[in-house]
Amino acid sequence: MPHWIDTPAALDAHLQRRPTRIGLDTEFVRERTFWPQLALVQIALDEDVLLVDPLAPGMTDALRPWLADPSITKVMHSASEDLVAFKVACGVLPTPLFDTQIAAALAGVAAGIGYQKLVERITGVVLPKGETRSDWLRRPLSDAQLHYAADDVRYLFAVHDALRTELASTDRLGWLEEDCARFVENAAQDEGERWPHLSMRSAQFLDIDAQRRLVRVLRWREVQARASDKPRSWILDNELAVALARTPPIDKAALLRFFDTQPKAPRKLADAIWQALDTPLDDEADMPVARNATDGDKARLKRLQDAVAQRSSELGLPDGVLASRRYLEGLLDSGQWPAALGGWRRRELEPVLAPVLDGAGLAQPAPAG
Repeated sequence: MPHWIDTPAALDAHLQRRPTRIGLDTEFVRERTFWPQLALVQIALDEDVLLVDPLAPGMTDALRPWLADPSITKVMHSASEDLVAFKVACGVLPTPLFDTQIAAALAGVAAGIGYQKLVERITGVVLPKGETRSDWLRRPLSDAQLHYAADDVRYLFAVHDALRTELASTDRLGWLEEDCARFVENAAQDEGERWPHLSMRSAQFLDIDAQRRLVRVLRWREVQARASDKPRSWILDNELAVALARTPPIDKAALLRFFDTQPKAPRKLADAIWQALDTPLDDEADMPVARNATDGDKARLKRLQDAVAQRSSELGLPDGVLASRRYLEGLLDSGQWPAALGGWRRRELEPVLAPVLDGAGLAQPAPAG
């Protein structure tokens, strides 16, 4: 049976063993908030599973040494949202990280594989999924919830051992370390997307001035959502943001009249939205334009994708691991290698992408190392 830990002293007692690795997972709730609410922390040790109650007084402080200790490897699966939950609740990120989802992709197992499927593939154990949508903030948790939560870390060491052995045999542990370190760094520096309009397909159909207005209001929304701890759509939904950017009201009175026709309109925020729409940003001149791809763009993107697919096949990597369409489009549009395609990926990609990029003067010498 897993151990329920609801006092800092009980958690500290287990830490005295000085483990070299821990399996780590969380349960959190994020339906009505911008930030994930940490509801449970699962820790696997060599022989025990600890279910830590972060709602107990002093517990998030007690967790901090576990997360920050550089001598303890944190084995996690698909850790992105867990990292944010730890950052918000404990003020620290778990490092060093070994993410088994990333490791499975680099080992050629599968891209984006779920924990249950990965455990089944490596250990043969079939895990239930029954408590996925549980209320993890309630107390006490049910026996079913406790068993489900424990299983989420119980098999991490077996998965870790198998994947680490495979990556070592192919000399790819360095690749994993780069990817996991970037993962953690992205979580540490998360301030929202600089150009959020690029991820909205509807932005492609706006003229440049309208795209600038859209960026203004989306950046304002991001700040407001973070400060108020509310989902972005609760502040201003995408459809309304695009409508305001496309046809801006001539004054605040016109904005209020428009809001009267929209049931989801945030009338109480009208002053702030009007100011955001009407206030240029300092870096607007640098804004990349969201646009429909021309036939030439599509052809060049297809050549890049074909080159990436060929190299991925040679390396035994699943589709999308070496470079996603999104990053290739960014490379074509900006002429700059995005950080996500840096390090080992750039070293693998640049020689095969250079013939395509040369035509636009984008190819650059590969970085040393």
